[in-house]
Amino acid sequence: MPRIKYHAALAVVAWLLLFGLFSSASLAQEKSKDNDKPQPTGTPVLWKDPGDISSRDLLIGPGGEEMKPDLNNLTFLKEDATGFSYGMRVRDSAGREWVVKLGKESQPETAASRLLWAVGYMTEIHYLFPCVKVNGAPATPAKNVPRCEGQGFANARFEARPEGIKRLNEWMWANNPFVGTKELKGLIVMMALINNWDLKDANNKVIYVPSSITGGQDELQYILSDLGATFGKTGSFLSRSRNAPKDYAKAKFVTGVQGNLVKLNYGGKNKGLMDNITVEDAKWIGGLLAKLSDKQIEDAFRAGNFSAEEVQMLAGAVRQRISQLNSLTFGGR
Repeated sequence: MPRIKYHAALAVVAWLLLFGLFSSASLAQEKSKDNDKPQPTGTPVLWKDPGDISSRDLLIGPGGEEMKPDLNNLTFLKEDATGFSYGMRVRDSAGREWVVKLGKESQPETAASRLLWAVGYMTEIHYLFPCVKVNGAPATPAKNVPRCEGQGFANARFEARPEGIKRLNEWMWANNPFVGTKELKGLIVMMALINNWDLKDANNKVIYVPSSITGGQDELQYILSDLGATFGKTGSFLSRSRNAPKDYAKAKFVTGVQGNLVKLNYGGKNKGLMDNITVEDAKWIGGLLAKLSDKQIEDAFRAGNFSAEEVQMLAGAVRQRISQLNSLTFGGR
């Protein structure tokens, strides 16, 4: 190579290296600036007194009729195939964005979120539709999902992304503002009641809700953002199931009481959470659940588009588990 071309090539390489260093430094600086941005603050909230539980509509859920998506003209924005379920971000006819979950987890998650909301826990806002069509959606999604009416998507669960609400960091089961409270222990009992075996911290989310929405004060709401691994059976990696009504109906729930501690039949992630549930903890959440009518419990599963037979099977199993909680006594069952 001629000397002039050789030196020119070295100059280009040096320039590229220098540019890369400056680019990396710039990106690192921008990332540092993002991390240094103050996070929204507010009152931590896990649970609120639900008031008259018997008046809660579990068919429509916490978003009510007013927040339902407008399905007349859904527009595809992007897909997400990173988790167990296939998801996509869409915009409805009213211009609101939604996270759509498809597949085996969409039905149980819809029902589970309604049961949690019914007794006062902070939850996502979910709606499920038996069949929707999304303009611009991939003809062949990255994961196999149930279809309907040609290019439609079956059992599509819509999760709201309301304006003004910010999704922040994860929260940890072992380290949060509610450790040791009856509210957190009640939530743990609820996880055993619905057989949620996927209790990993990554499924928990803190959501900032400003006072303009709460009508009171700024809140940091602690929610469970993924409830799809429910209403099957817990156990080992090979034996667990989700969205399996027959498995759920056959599974045991309370296996006994030792001293003042309730023994729950649970095999899943973070199993140790079940070790310190007292009779008082279990009866507190059981008392709230007992205020639900049979129709309300059934409506939670109707909202998830379960068949009539599955609705009766699942609701009957939930009612039986509620009765078990409320019949607990010290040193016995």
